[in-house]
Amino acid sequence: MTDSPSAPARPAPVTVIGLGPMGLALAEALLRHGHPTTVWNRTPEKADTLVAKGARRAGTAAEAISASPATILCLKDYATMYAVLDSAADALQGRALLNLNSGTPNEARAALDWATERHIAYLDGAIMVPPPLVGHPGSVFLYSGAQQVFDEHRATLTSMGDPRYLGPDPSLAVLYNTALLDLMYATMNGFLHATALVGSADVPAATFAGIALDWFMPAVVTATLTEQAPALDQGDHPGDAGTMEMNLHALDHITRTCVEQGVHSDQPRLMKAIVEQAIAQGHSGKNYLAVHEVFKRPTQPTQPPQPTPPTQPRLPG
Repeated sequence: MTDSPSAPARPAPVTVIGLGPMGLALAEALLRHGHPTTVWNRTPEKADTLVAKGARRAGTAAEAISASPATILCLKDYATMYAVLDSAADALQGRALLNLNSGTPNEARAALDWATERHIAYLDGAIMVPPPLVGHPGSVFLYSGAQQVFDEHRATLTSMGDPRYLGPDPSLAVLYNTALLDLMYATMNGFLHATALVGSADVPAATFAGIALDWFMPAVVTATLTEQAPALDQGDHPGDAGTMEMNLHALDHITRTCVEQGVHSDQPRLMKAIVEQAIAQGHSGKNYLAVHEVFKRPTQPTQPPQPTPPTQPRLPG
């Protein structure tokens, strides 16, 4: 006689504080996955649609926190977190705070200190998808902080997407988030500027996208960076296949072409200036990825031109 299989664990109760577009999406995903979900927002009517779907609306932040072993926070920033939670910190003692605010690495570290002083289990996180994709298995969420907190609440985190644990340093999630946004904006600006450049010859963006996105990005950019990423860690940038001087020459062509075509030229001028910095720092004979060595240093402030002292008139005689 065999033992009957044990029943699957019921989804854990969870609280969501902050019901902007992303907070609403988080709460809806948790409800869809069967979590008893308590919600609170400083504007109570924002919870109306969630209550209609089965969520419980709490009257205060402390009441909402007390309803669940874990509270997911989705507010504008860390300052708002303190404003909301300082009066409810006692309710958080012995519970988990899963913070999905935006901010900086120093703010994440300060938040862990704040939570530790109040005996709150703390995990910092970042959402890497827009609200409509929350709750889908491939939607990446980044987390950093105590692995014990991550492991204990992994099932709840999985109901919102694909949770990726980055390590015990609480600042890693917001740092990764900022770095990926940096990549996103730089990539978008590169594509938008390139389409403007070919558009100066009446080439439709959709026509250019066919070669830029279907071939150039995966076959050239992605393949090159995947292959060369280890070299970035090693600082190894041989210029056998092309030197920094050659890249400066190319960027000069790009800049002059933008001027000729009547297209905004600040972006290629900036890229050219960065390559000039790399050459000035001794990377002339290395390949373009040696720009990484420039980026690893803080920006040097530009020294304003010093005024020329007035010439003292000479007295005759």
